[in-house]
Amino acid sequence: MFKFYQMKYIFQMLDKMRCLRKRSTVSFLGVLVVFLLFMNLYIEDSYVLEGDKQLIRETSTHQLNSERYVHTFKDLSNFSGTINVTYRYLAATPLQRKRYLTIGLSSVKRKKGNYLLETIKSIFEQSSYEELKEISVVVHLADFNSSWRDMMVQDIMQKFAHHIIAGRLIVIHAPEEYYPVLDGLKRNYNDPEDRVRFRSKQNVDYAFLLNFCANTSDYYVMLEDDVRCSKNFLTAIKKVIASLEGTYWVTLEFSKLGYIGKLYHSHDLPRLAHFLLMFYQEMPCDWLLTHFRGLLAQKNVIRFKPSLFQHMGYYSSYKGTENKLKDDDFEEESFDIPDNPPASLYTNMNVFENYEASKAYSSVDEYFWGKPPSIGDTFVIIFENPITIKKIKVNTGTEDRQNDILHHGALDVGEKLTLSKQIRQCDTYLRLGDFKNGNFEMSDVNQKIPFDIHCMRICVTKTQKEWLIIRSISIWTS
Repeated sequence: MFKFYQMKYIFQMLDKMRCLRKRSTVSFLGVLVVFLLFMNLYIEDSYVLEGDKQLIRETSTHQLNSERYVHTFKDLSNFSGTINVTYRYLAATPLQRKRYLTIGLSSVKRKKGNYLLETIKSIFEQSSYEELKEISVVVHLADFNSSWRDMMVQDIMQKFAHHIIAGRLIVIHAPEEYYPVLDGLKRNYNDPEDRVRFRSKQNVDYAFLLNFCANTSDYYVMLEDDVRCSKNFLTAIKKVIASLEGTYWVTLEFSKLGYIGKLYHSHDLPRLAHFLLMFYQEMPCDWLLTHFRGLLAQKNVIRFKPSLFQHMGYYSSYKGTENKLKDDDFEEESFDIPDNPPASLYTNMNVFENYEASKAYSSVDEYFWGKPPSIGDTFVIIFENPITIKKIKVNTGTEDRQNDILHHGALDVGEKLTLSKQIRQCDTYLRLGDFKNGNFEMSDVNQKIPFDIHCMRICVTKTQKEWLIIRSISIWTS
């Protein structure tokens, strides 16, 4: 009787939605998205009944358009509820407290090679003792082959028993009965049937992993199971998050490859899990993530250099095919990320389009771009508070525009900040040195300068015909 009234209520809601479609500008697809997610939250047993799985497949044939559906998805589908899945704990001790960062891995049996143990080892070895206190690693063994799972659990427990006991490592499995239909799916992009099955299952694997991790930490980063980490990657991530305080973001990217190094707020994980389930058969997960970011109104990619994670697998988890992809922005010792304290940036150069001065000071993959500068032009950084600088590094030009460098320039530092013509600037400057081949780098600045620095200035010492790109300004404080 309860199910009868429940379904009656659902159909009443659907009728109301049909009326709404006639009276408003909300698209029919947007209404169906709301309805289907409603079904996800209230129907018993698994995340959706068999008949509704078919409805999801029919609905998801529509092309995703982030501009069109952003308001529908963001404003009407703010789902915080987790998906009803009973996980099997293969190796775990109860989490004692919420951590700062959860690292998620999903792994299946490969026809060639196995990199999961090396990936877990890299995570722990590249983290300091203090960093280990702030992370948890959740491994979803998503293969339906129980013999393989048992073998992997035994290996993991032998090699990482102390991390399991400390609550830093959890190994789980989502049973096959919770999965939607994986055979006879649409062959988008003319993919062969087995390829469609593989990538569709992978979307569900990730969705169940995200769902499990929703309340384990403040932030979540997804890795693949064949990844090498840079040293002290957590410290680097924390610096980046702190630098973005007060700004809106959905996804931060610490690798340009696949589903590696993608960071989220944990409160977004339930919504992302629902999203991957709803469109699981449409496209690979890394493509879906682009739509998810757009639906939540982050239009541009926010990616950081150097990359903190590197793909190390040679054989793909799909059919054991060769996969030689490497992230050429990866650095093994990338923990030395600059501090770049809060500052305002000014220039009297002619700025091209929206490549404004502030982009040269950001750790995001952006830069300042100006039209040919003249002698006497300046690029000034005014710090909010006087600072003691340990190291300065300035790079100009890019790989594809190697001539757009500062051919003749110098770098000054100043003190005694005053207000002149409504612009803050320093009264006195001291020259540190000249640019060489478009770059400037100096260490031990605090041992050369007798005062705390309030300003830093890049000076053009000779007019040039070429445009100027200031790719990055990096400052390390004492």
